[in-house]
Amino acid sequence: MFDPSAARREPFVEIIARFAREDGDHATPVPGLTLHRRSEQAVPSCGAYRPSFALIAQGAKEVTLGHETYLYGGSDYLLTSFDLPVTSQIVQASPEKPYLSMIFEIDVAKIPPLLALLDRPAAAADDARDAAAALSEGTAAEQRGMSVAALTSELEDAALRLLRLLDRPGDIPALLPLIEQELIFRLLTGPHAARLRQMAMAESQSNQIARACAWLKEHYALPLRIEDLARRVSMSVSSLHHHFKAITAMSPMQYQKQLRLQEARRLMVETMLDAGSAGHQVGYESPSQFSREYARQFGAPPLRDAGRTRRSLLDRPSREPDRLSPEMLSEG
Repeated sequence: MFDPSAARREPFVEIIARFAREDGDHATPVPGLTLHRRSEQAVPSCGAYRPSFALIAQGAKEVTLGHETYLYGGSDYLLTSFDLPVTSQIVQASPEKPYLSMIFEIDVAKIPPLLALLDRPAAAADDARDAAAALSEGTAAEQRGMSVAALTSELEDAALRLLRLLDRPGDIPALLPLIEQELIFRLLTGPHAARLRQMAMAESQSNQIARACAWLKEHYALPLRIEDLARRVSMSVSSLHHHFKAITAMSPMQYQKQLRLQEARRLMVETMLDAGSAGHQVGYESPSQFSREYARQFGAPPLRDAGRTRRSLLDRPSREPDRLSPEMLSEG
């Protein structure tokens, strides 16, 4: 049976396969754009996703945020509007039909000027209040900093034009700003636009949570006092807890723990650091607590998991070994 969505994916598949000939993560001449290829289903991998638009041209994957799992493939896109530690797994890939994806990082600073162009000032203010109310009153799923939505033809067209810049690198300086503006426009008029609009509001609760996430990323090894973090982002402790968990599906403590464990894993795999030193370096005072929480997160004690992960990276055919994050930016 003819599948129109598969037919629309063919140009994406052709371009990504041509510029990502080997398994791995591939930077491109287009700033913010990375391409990704895998020829087999993979074990779960941990990493930090940044604000981005992700599209799978071929294959499928699962992304787990907290205790929630998002499954998406060729007819969807993944929108990430916050820095989020996640676990991901490619669930559909083979040498004959490899997993192929593209990621385009969203520069949140470029959203406010576009909003000013899209909306009259009064309408923009009303829209901002509506977005804030919707996020504040919505269900937890509606407030998440990550979502999967159906790919529209307009968004698909803009994404394909972005990819086609790879064949015309001389056009990048002139056309990239226009395509980027259109992509953000399509996202801002899509079903999950409220998330991005909230991110653009300097005093919004979403922006305050984004600042809290940024501070935790920079200081994950330090002891965390919720009262101090709340004061840094001008929120009450109760409000910080409520909105942080609504957006990230984790408490601040759980978010910090994810960052610590992911960094410890990276240190053991990439720098051959022993488990005790890695745990201490990321902020654990108790080796037994570190080992216990690490095994709960990754399914094996630190040294066994690090060895297994190191072997899996060395076994990949890519000439350049991957970092531990699922892909260079936020695997799509």
